Amino acid sequence: MVSTTLDLPLRRGDSQSALAVLDDPLEQDGFTRWLADGQAESALQLSGMHCSACAGIIEQALLGLDGVTAARVSAASQRATVCWDPARTRPSAMLVAIGRAGYAAVPDVAAPARALRMAEHRNALWRLFVASFCAMQVMMFATPSYVAAPGELADDLRALLNWGSWLLTLPVLCFSALPFFKGAWHGLRQRRIGMDTPVACGIIAAFVASSGATFDPNGLFGHEVYFDSLTMFVSFLLGARYVEMLARHRAAVSLEAALARMPETALRLEASGAWAEVSVQRLRPGQRVRVSVGQAFPADGVLACGATSADESLLTGESSPVPKADADAVVAGSINLLAPVEMIVQRVGADTRYQAIVAMMRDAMTQRPAAARAADRWAGPFLGVVLALAALAAVAWSFIDPARAVGVAVSVLIVTCPCALSLAVPAALVAAARQLAQRGVLIQRIDAIETLARTRRMFIDKTGTLTDMCPALRRTVACAADMDEAAALAIAASLSQWSQHPLSRALMAAAPPPVAMQAWHDVQEQPGAGLQALDAHDVPWRLGSAAWVGAPGGDDNAQVWLTRQGLPVAQFEFEEGLREGVAQALVALRAAGMHLTLLSGDAPARAQAMAQRLGFDEVVGGASPAEKLAAVAAAQAGGAPVAMVGDGINDAPVLARADVALAMGQGALVARVQADAVIVSNRLMDLVAAVASARQTMRIVRQNLLWAALYNAACVPLALFGLLPPWAAGLGMAGSSLAVILNALRAGR
Repeated sequence: MVSTTLDLPLRRGDSQSALAVLDDPLEQDGFTRWLADGQAESALQLSGMHCSACAGIIEQALLGLDGVTAARVSAASQRATVCWDPARTRPSAMLVAIGRAGYAAVPDVAAPARALRMAEHRNALWRLFVASFCAMQVMMFATPSYVAAPGELADDLRALLNWGSWLLTLPVLCFSALPFFKGAWHGLRQRRIGMDTPVACGIIAAFVASSGATFDPNGLFGHEVYFDSLTMFVSFLLGARYVEMLARHRAAVSLEAALARMPETALRLEASGAWAEVSVQRLRPGQRVRVSVGQAFPADGVLACGATSADESLLTGESSPVPKADADAVVAGSINLLAPVEMIVQRVGADTRYQAIVAMMRDAMTQRPAAARAADRWAGPFLGVVLALAALAAVAWSFIDPARAVGVAVSVLIVTCPCALSLAVPAALVAAARQLAQRGVLIQRIDAIETLARTRRMFIDKTGTLTDMCPALRRTVACAADMDEAAALAIAASLSQWSQHPLSRALMAAAPPPVAMQAWHDVQEQPGAGLQALDAHDVPWRLGSAAWVGAPGGDDNAQVWLTRQGLPVAQFEFEEGLREGVAQALVALRAAGMHLTLLSGDAPARAQAMAQRLGFDEVVGGASPAEKLAAVAAAQAGGAPVAMVGDGINDAPVLARADVALAMGQGALVARVQADAVIVSNRLMDLVAAVASARQTMRIVRQNLLWAALYNAACVPLALFGLLPPWAAGLGMAGSSLAVILNALRAGR
């Protein structure tokens, strides 16, 4: 939890002592995760950013701190992910460094981030109001000069109107346009040309020239004034940025909604037998907790007393309540809907499935996709060309028509601002990632959206991906004279507790409760084959496929054998069913032009039968993890991207090798870690939605990039030839940015 000390945004000038609460490890748990190498990774919410150049400035400020090993900043979502060494620096120092760079930051937890957004929204709205109000008044003062015929407007009245426009422009210059000046100044301090640089140059040039023309019409700057163009430009640009800010805030609210599901306190059973309300951060595995109706489960665990239904829509995208009985698993963040229950805590904090989902959402929103990085690389040189063109235009027009030289230079500076080019790509990808998360598909690597859109070849695992995670035990056949079916099943179920394989879980489900945990040691799991262990008398046992355990049966993956000292003890036969919607999903994928290959460790005959049943284009059966890896590598040899969908430990190597990897949410942890996206809902139709969304998103990205290119190709020559006045240039640039951002938001629908 974060102290109320943090309820206000932390800005430049805040002292280290005021931020000391952030350095408490318990407080850091809300926005920090601890990595295996002793490093820490913290998530921060930022304010005051307007383009990708701001992200670079903040990254440099953070990397300048001793102890910060990596920093990743996203301009699209205004978030930062910072890796740091707890022995060398503290979170408070990071916030101070960001403040010194000219931006604001708070830990990425709900209360302070929400306060920061409200402050940003309020400031942006006031700046837009002042600019728009003054622009309307300045336009009113400028109208007589536009409509009056030559000689109709007296010079003293014209001068009076110009002075009034000058006075009304001052609030726009000193208040509304302040973010542009700050952005340009911070960029120059870091020796970088940001998006605000040409805007600030254009505003200053227009104001200086107009002020000279107002107070000395016969002087160096002539008699033309551009106060109307200047104020309109600032209001148009602020309007576009205001809409872009609202889009970012909506993305932040979706993540905040996830965080809000977790309760701050829990009712814990104490050693004295009394129930005490404690912080959820004080919960530990093995403790007993009572959860009331309507309250979220505070940790991952199992029900110990009572039966209820849980709303797991935030975790799986499925809105239907999930029945829960004694010993059923419950996940943190799901809502208790039916009756008060008691649970035994198994995983808390960052170890919970809920926190893993939140971490994936944060990671995806802070990543900068490859297309955006390419746009950023072009933006810097492009801005240099813009400044050079503006200078050359001013020099050329000083010989052609000196009175128009400043106006042309200002138009060039304004019309070519590449904000749309820089923000359009990440805005579309972040919107798509948010929309997919709402459907139950969590993107861990945002570049995967681009790769998935180009993919036309997909490998799909069978067991646990196409078939139900919990196949049913159909029959048990005892093979040893000294052991009956019930005793063999009890031993197999006890050994199965060491594995997460679907058949192991089926054995545990089939055994009469409670399943005894025998004294197994030296337990080893061979991916795709089975388990082996020694019992209390050092007798070796194996549970797995016939070929691996040395049983006489055929290579049938619907059968599991139990052997003792190499001799068969029992045979277990299973029956499996398809997941709901699998057939429809595969039809939709083929209709989308996807070449589908069934990749399975099952016996070739069983894999072939499943492939024919579902209409796969190709099948690879009886495949070991190495053979699966070879099949995907062979497909990649053609140069086209390859997707892999899997769930088990044996799928981890091939998931790591595929160009884009998707893991089922109920699959093995190592598979989810290797995946680019996790289908938390476990519905294959959501994979179809992910493919369709990725393709739509990349169409939107291409539309945005094409529009930005055509817009600059058309408007720059107009500005250079003096056919585009500054006010029209401001309207065009703001309208272009607004159109691109609104188009990018379509990816989130």
